[in-house]
Amino acid sequence: MDLLPGVRSTTTATDRIRMHHLESGPADAPVIVMVHGNLSTSRFYEHLMPRLPEYRVIAPDMRGFGRSEPAPIDATRGLDDWADDLDALLRALDVTAPVHLVGWSTAGAAIARFAMARPVASLTFIDPVSPHGYGGTHPDGTPCYPDFAGSGAGGANPELVQRLREGDRSDYSPFSIRRVMRALYWAPSHREPREDVLVDEVLLTLVGDGGYPGDSTPSENWPGFGPGVSGILNALSPKYCDWTGLVDVADKPPVLWTHGARDLVVADGSMLEFGAIGWSGVVAGWPGAEVYPPQQMIGQIRALLERYAAAGGSVRAEMFDESGHGPHLDAADRWLGVFRDFLDGR
Repeated sequence: MDLLPGVRSTTTATDRIRMHHLESGPADAPVIVMVHGNLSTSRFYEHLMPRLPEYRVIAPDMRGFGRSEPAPIDATRGLDDWADDLDALLRALDVTAPVHLVGWSTAGAAIARFAMARPVASLTFIDPVSPHGYGGTHPDGTPCYPDFAGSGAGGANPELVQRLREGDRSDYSPFSIRRVMRALYWAPSHREPREDVLVDEVLLTLVGDGGYPGDSTPSENWPGFGPGVSGILNALSPKYCDWTGLVDVADKPPVLWTHGARDLVVADGSMLEFGAIGWSGVVAGWPGAEVYPPQQMIGQIRALLERYAAAGGSVRAEMFDESGHGPHLDAADRWLGVFRDFLDGR
């Protein structure tokens, strides 16, 4: 790999899996761990790492992605496989002090689950998945159907899955990963200078039932499928993904929530979620908003963090008006400034 100056690539054997990770900074400095989201890798943080020279920054490739050992995700544990892998990596690296955790999208649930079981120095969320998972819930988190229909791997676009499997680097189809990143990962006005690198990184994804998207289960309820038991999209289903318990942590770490106002992935009424898809008429048979409303993801995140603050936690929220799903990518300078201020207690 042709890495930026000051960034190192390492693979570490843990008591769970072998994990590839990027590192920067001195070994004896306070530790920041940056955890990527779905269909991404550690290199989605690489551009930030040399700009934090006073910290030891660790960015792992999580299970199912990047250059870590290919291993299936047990979706019935939600994102606990990721949280436990992260714990195993830190133990293998002999990192014993509480770390500053950054989690983008899917990893928001993973770092929250980590913090629900272990002490951390702080939590920074970048456009995190809702604390009630992705798809098929009412505003209070109640599932639209008891079998969580409409969530999980059955909602994955088959052309995207096939193009990932084939290693497609083109931009001919709206379902090539290059076009998906341009449409969903950052704001339309942003031109990502490392796009070729990031495309190649996503194409390292473990594709199949144990990875992306996972297996699927038929459902008698609209839209006809429910979550399976393996793979990343099922781990994100509200059947398994739940980080509402963060409110009950006794020693509450300070929280920073950063979010792109133009995010199309995690949003109130995201068109990637079947409540909004049904409301729009794209999929026939929608049972209506009383039964299956568009998921209010931002509202659910805000409500959870308000409860966290009311229970004694410190929460700072920063919205990025011109950003998409990744303000650390399309507004890197501002995002890094906000993050630094948060770490410095300002």
